[in-house]
Amino acid sequence: MADFHDVVIVGGGVIGLSAAYALGHAGLKALVLDQREPGREASWAGAGMIAPEAETPSASPMVRLRARSARLYPLWADQLREETGIDIGYRKCGGVDVAFTEAEDAELRAAAGVWRSQGVAHERLAPADRARIEPALNPEAESVYFLPDRAQVRNPRLIRALIDAIANRGGRVQAGGAVRGFSMEKGRAVAVMSSAGRFACGVVVVAAGAWSGPLLEPLGTRAPTPPNKGQIVLLRGDRPLLRRIVEHGGNYLVPRDDGRILVGATEENAGFDRLPTERSYHVLIREARQLCPVLRETEVELVWAGLRPGSVDSRPYLGMVPGSSNVVIATGHNRAGLQLAPATAEVVVDLVLGRSPRVDVRALGPDREPVRDTDSAAFRS
Repeated sequence: MADFHDVVIVGGGVIGLSAAYALGHAGLKALVLDQREPGREASWAGAGMIAPEAETPSASPMVRLRARSARLYPLWADQLREETGIDIGYRKCGGVDVAFTEAEDAELRAAAGVWRSQGVAHERLAPADRARIEPALNPEAESVYFLPDRAQVRNPRLIRALIDAIANRGGRVQAGGAVRGFSMEKGRAVAVMSSAGRFACGVVVVAAGAWSGPLLEPLGTRAPTPPNKGQIVLLRGDRPLLRRIVEHGGNYLVPRDDGRILVGATEENAGFDRLPTERSYHVLIREARQLCPVLRETEVELVWAGLRPGSVDSRPYLGMVPGSSNVVIATGHNRAGLQLAPATAEVVVDLVLGRSPRVDVRALGPDREPVRDTDSAAFRS
């Protein structure tokens, strides 16, 4: 049938696009549907920070997804450059975590214990060594930890490369149509119903970010994805001012090679309002200048916000929708969508093909009991 699609993916953020890209490599043509321009929600409100690979095996699915993605990103960067000519900006720049108070230092010491247990390279820097690692740091910091294997990608470039690569393999990304629901027959989704039309398919993947929860309710699945608004400020300097990613609590500075610096990110419970606020802007600017006083020399180039999809317990939903044989859920990644995208995409391919996932994600099913995953709490994205 001309209008039949192997897989229809609902949601064109980095999770949905990565899944379509990986499915293309597996020989399946995916149609990605997005109600807006693809990649303009949570994927646009992140900085593309990639956590270091954990060398020690872990039972935590979050740690395993993070480690697998860290391993895949340099491979994906090479593949995407070869397939599309786009450099997604992957580089292992290293990062520093900073504390300014005794309480923050205690939190960093606890995080360092997690890093140690996972085999993540890190070093508590003596004051005399801090300027060698990151000269721009505020010398008044209480403590600084260096993680040499932190990496980053340029998320707008990644989105563009994924869209091009999907098309190169016969898939399609379609914007401008809101998905209303699914046509079901005997526990199987046979079509996705959208304001842009009816799309018959073999498998459905729900990766609609903060809009996923309501789509799943008619299928009898309660998987709330409350929006978490995140605001980011882009600074521009006349020269590169930072060498490393700098993190302080939930905030970060991410230096790009062209002298730009991302400052993020707030967390706001504001419903589906995605407009930047003056209050959050001032919080981020103040944070940037406290962390690295040299950033007073920069100019503000852009301010924006996006909606990250939450979940019942800060972990994503990843698995088959209960009671359905062909509906996959991959959403609720909150701040970790960019960080976990390649490994999530691999799991989606395995589920679509009926294989045992390369990462055991049974604990991430939408019907799970909420649980605090302390092994994954030491990294943000």
